[in-house]
Amino acid sequence: MAIALAEFGTVEAAAALATLVTDLDVAVARAAADGLAEVKDAGAAPVILPLAFDDNAFVRAAGFRGLKGLRSQAALGPALAAMKDESAEVRAEALGVIAYLKREETLPSLIAATRDAEAAVRAVAVNALSFSNQAAAAFAVTSALHDESWQVRAAAAESLGRIGHASAIDGLAVGLSDDYWEVRQKCLNALGRLKARTVVSEIAALLSSDLASLRKEAAAALGEIADPSSHAALMVHVSDADPDVRKTVRWALTRFV
Repeated sequence: MAIALAEFGTVEAAAALATLVTDLDVAVARAAADGLAEVKDAGAAPVILPLAFDDNAFVRAAGFRGLKGLRSQAALGPALAAMKDESAEVRAEALGVIAYLKREETLPSLIAATRDAEAAVRAVAVNALSFSNQAAAAFAVTSALHDESWQVRAAAAESLGRIGHASAIDGLAVGLSDDYWEVRQKCLNALGRLKARTVVSEIAALLSSDLASLRKEAAAALGEIADPSSHAALMVHVSDADPDVRKTVRWALTRFV
C-alpha cells in the first residue's frame, strides 16, 4: 500500500504515508518512509514537516528524508535544530535537507557537522559542503582528509573536486598514499578536476598501480591536467593490460595535440 501511494506523489498520498510511517509494523513503516522520499510535490512539505518533531527517531529521520527533495525553506529551521538530535540517523537526514537548500548561511552548521561523533554524519556533512566555494568550506573538507574513517576521507576528496579550491591540492596529494584505494581514486579524480599541475609526478606514479581502476583514474587525471611533463609516463602505459586503461591513456594523449 505504501509503495502504491508513493507512485501517486500527491499531497494526499503524502498525508497517508505520513500516517503509515508511525505504524507498529516495521515493514509497513519502512515502506512508508521509502514512499515519503519519493514524493516530489512541494505542497506536501507542511504534511511531512510534523514528523520531524516526533518522539520516535525513526519517524523523525523519515520526515527529514521526505523533506529533502522538496527543498522547503520551512524545513531549514527544524533541520538545523536537528543537528543536536541524539540520533545519528536523524542528524544525517537533517543534513540532507540543509544540503539540498544550498544556503551559505548554513555553512557554520555544516562545518560543525564534519566533526560529528558518527562517521556516517561526518561523511554526509563533507559531501553537503560541496555546494559552497567559500574558503571556510574548503578548509573544513580538506581537514576531513585526515578523518579516521576512510569513507569520510573518500567523501572529502570527492567534495573537494566539486568545491574547486586550489588550496586543497596539497591535502589531496597526500591522499594519493592513503591505505584505501577508494580514497586514492577519489583524490586522483579531484586533482584532475583541479588541474593540479604541481603534483603531476605523484599522479603519474599511480599509472603503475596494481589496480586497473587506479591506473585508469590516474590517466584520466593526467588527461584533464594536460601537462606536457606527463606525456612520457602516459606513453609507457599505452599498451596497458587493461582495455579501459589503454582507452583512457590514449584519450589523455589526445589532450596534448
